[in-house]
Amino acid sequence: MQLNKVFKGMVIALPVVTLMACSSSSQVEDQASTNQTQASQEADQGSNVQTQPMEKMKSPEEIKREKLEALKNEQVVHFEFDRSTIQPDYYSILNKHAEFLVNNPEETVTIEGHCDQRGTPEYNIALGERRAKSISTYLQNAGVSASQISIVSYGEEKPVNTAQTQAAFAENRRGVLVY
Repeated sequence: MQLNKVFKGMVIALPVVTLMACSSSSQVEDQASTNQTQASQEADQGSNVQTQPMEKMKSPEEIKREKLEALKNEQVVHFEFDRSTIQPDYYSILNKHAEFLVNNPEETVTIEGHCDQRGTPEYNIALGERRAKSISTYLQNAGVSASQISIVSYGEEKPVNTAQTQAAFAENRRGVLVY
């Protein structure tokens, strides 16, 4: 009989103790929340910190694609009449291409050599090849692997401007880096 009374007392006491424990922990959490809110308000008042929304982080693939698109806007190197020497004005463009290719060894580039309509087709094919090789040599000297570079000469076959003016001829004397 005594055991029965103890058991009944436990059955009644257990829910009461559980309720007291739950109510006291919520009071502790409320107090902690209040303290945290007060601390953050004090910190905000004391240090005039302004926050801005964070920009979305770009993946390495997105960064690479953006750099490649930027390079496609600067892919032409113009040459003087009957020359295959790179002018100093184009060093910065070629340096950007070289940096991209060195940092992305899986990428390849084809360098196209072009000429204006003056000269024989055979001569222009050879001149276009010398122009493409000149660009290739520059890139290799900047650290680009030769296996990343291929060259092709179109000579006078693919003019940008078909007019017979000096300005049109100058546009057609070029090397083009194609990814």
